[in-house]
Amino acid sequence: MTLEESIAEKSIERMQCAGKALEELLVSAQSQECLTAGVYESAKVMNVVYNPSLVLFFNAAISTLACCVLATDEEYECDISLQIHFTLIQAFCFDNGIDIVRVNDTQRLAEILVNTDESGKPKDVHCILITNPSEDTFEDPALEKLSLFCEECRSVNEWVPAITLPEH
Repeated sequence: MTLEESIAEKSIERMQCAGKALEELLVSAQSQECLTAGVYESAKVMNVVYNPSLVLFFNAAISTLACCVLATDEEYECDISLQIHFTLIQAFCFDNGIDIVRVNDTQRLAEILVNTDESGKPKDVHCILITNPSEDTFEDPALEKLSLFCEECRSVNEWVPAITLPEH
């Protein structure tokens, strides 16, 4: 096995581990009601967090955002409005030290999450925020694994790592 093959194999293994951690984190966060799904819903949460009239609470509010997942697939890759929202959300996350990952399978994300609202319509899963429930930090081993994966990726200048979710 060459060095390149070994590096590629470790990279695939790392991404699979991150995908499994992300799936576990999504399920756990949803069960604890620490998950916001939807581009507009996430923007509302971020707007509340960054409300200039709440400057005293800003640092505490930012610490409640644990992770952001941006998801798209071939159908939405050319959606300019969605890409603009992604750019703004990414900027917010970068500025505030919030881990951010990309997933290229909205269908799989929808399968993981209970994906309907009160009216039975599918929810938007293009942006998912995972938040801490209150002053208590959301402690989940999957969040720690995902955070370490993001940190490793940033160390090699991969600022928004792509993750492949495991198939079921």
